[in-house]
Amino acid sequence: MALNPRQLAMLQAVREHGSLKTESLAEQFATTLQTVRRDIQRLSEAGALERFHGGVRAIDSSTRNTAHAERQRSRAQAKQRIARAVAAAIPHGASLFMNIGTTVEAIATELLHHQGLRVVTNNLHVASTLAGNPSCEVVIAGGSVRHEDLGVVGEAALSFIHQFKVDIGLIGISGIDADGTLRDFDMREVMVARAIVERSRQVWLAADHSKFGRAAMIEMAPLRLVHTVFTDQPPEPAFERLLRDIDVRCVVAPAEPGKETQT
Repeated sequence: MALNPRQLAMLQAVREHGSLKTESLAEQFATTLQTVRRDIQRLSEAGALERFHGGVRAIDSSTRNTAHAERQRSRAQAKQRIARAVAAAIPHGASLFMNIGTTVEAIATELLHHQGLRVVTNNLHVASTLAGNPSCEVVIAGGSVRHEDLGVVGEAALSFIHQFKVDIGLIGISGIDADGTLRDFDMREVMVARAIVERSRQVWLAADHSKFGRAAMIEMAPLRLVHTVFTDQPPEPAFERLLRDIDVRCVVAPAEPGKETQT
């Protein structure tokens, strides 16, 4: 089904926010509620969005992740806030794992002025970014390169990761189940992420608020193996209780640097 430019822009806006009210869309696109409702009807008929009372939400697949370029655009400001909070917590001279994911890539940018870091990564975007920091040693895993996001996966990458033991494993994730299971889409990526968790003295998870409750098919690890979660909004009460019960620290990145909240 062909969509007009406004409908395409509306689809992108909903995907970036996860869900939006009808009134917000009308205000954002300077049009009437009636026009927005017609657009929503067309987008829902195309299978792109799902309607609910008073608004519309993006439709997530539990078997396939969104494209890397779209994930880079989606919630970019939230990821930047998380990245600043993570970078502020990393001491100079630390050793790190950094895995695949656009939030982890944002963290790499915030580490360009850190001194004496040693970073082991299977993410070529991270390696390229941190190559701009002459005080950072970057070690790249070998293996098969995924064309869609330049992540390095496979048995060679898995064996490579097992050679190291680092201070902090920085990981991203596609979804966090209500039962506290970290989930992702690619078994090869999951296997490397599991090795990173196993070979890190501390595991820090960087995940914006949309990842809480998001469906993904493959189990990576239980959330209880994470020491600290960095996110952009306070989790919903059920997830707050879960984090408290399993003794996982949660850092909510503020709009202004230096005003993080912890639970």
